Amino acid sequence: MAIELTTPKWNWLHRLAGRGKTVIPVVRLHGVIAAEQRHGRLNIATVGPLLKRAFAIKSAPVVAIIVNSPGGSPVQSRLIAKRIRDLADEHNKPVLVFVEDAAASGGYFIAVAGDEIIVDPSSIVGSIGVIMAGFGFVGTLEKLGIERRVHTAGNNKSTLDPFLPEKKSDIERIKQVELDIHNVFIDVVKKRRGSKLKAADDVLFTGEWWTGMRGVELGLVDAIGDIHEILHTRYGKDIVLKMIEPKRSWFGIPRLGFSAGLSGDIVATIEDRSIWARFGL
Repeated sequence: MAIELTTPKWNWLHRLAGRGKTVIPVVRLHGVIAAEQRHGRLNIATVGPLLKRAFAIKSAPVVAIIVNSPGGSPVQSRLIAKRIRDLADEHNKPVLVFVEDAAASGGYFIAVAGDEIIVDPSSIVGSIGVIMAGFGFVGTLEKLGIERRVHTAGNNKSTLDPFLPEKKSDIERIKQVELDIHNVFIDVVKKRRGSKLKAADDVLFTGEWWTGMRGVELGLVDAIGDIHEILHTRYGKDIVLKMIEPKRSWFGIPRLGFSAGLSGDIVATIEDRSIWARFGL
C-alpha cells in the first residue's frame, strides 16, 4: 500500500476550499543526474512516474518543472528530456521550466525540453559540453611492492585503467566518444532553442557556463522571474500549485547503522558534492 506525499494544505478541507481554482502541477527535479536509483539522484526510472502524473491532470493549463541540477549522465538527461516532450505533445500542454541554483550540463539538457525557461538572475546555466575525468596511479603499486596482473580479451578492454600509462590511441577514442555525445547535446539545444540563440557556436558550445542574466542575453533561456510571479501573472491569482512528489510506502524503513548501504550513501554524497562544486555551489 502506498500513499502520495502531501503537505498539510492538501488535506480534505483545503481540497474542498480549492474547488473551482486552477490547479497547476509542479514537478521539482533536484539533484545529480545518474542511472543509480538513490535518494537525491535524478533518472528516468524515478522522474518518469512523476511526469506522467503531472501531465495526467487534464484541467491543468500548463505543467511547471523546477530544475536544480549540475548535470550528470548524458543518457539519463536525454531520456528525461525526451519524456517531457513526449508527454507534452501527447497531452498538448505547454511546459514552463523554472531554474533555481543551476541548470548546467545535463540539467540544461533537461531544461531545454521546456517551451520556456525562466531563471533567477544568479542561476547557473549552460555548460554545454562533455567531461570524463579520473586519476592515474602509474607506478604506485610498484613503489608499494605490489604486482598487479591484468588479462583481457580485446586490445582496448583496459582503456582508462588508472594503473596503466595512457595511450595515445585510447585518448583519441575517448575524445571521439565525447565529441559524439557533445554533438547530440548541441543538436538538441539547436532544435529546441532555434532562432532564440543569440551567439555563435564557438561561444555557446564550449562547455562554458553563465549566470541566468547572461543566459537571457545569449538566448539560452527566456526570462528572469520565479514560479509564483510568472504563474500568477499568466494564469491569475486564483491558482493552486500542486507539488507532484514521489510516493512512499507506509512500510518503508530507513536504513540504520554503519551498513554497506550507508557507506555507499556517503560515497555518493561526496561524488554529488564534487559535481555541484564545479559551479561554486
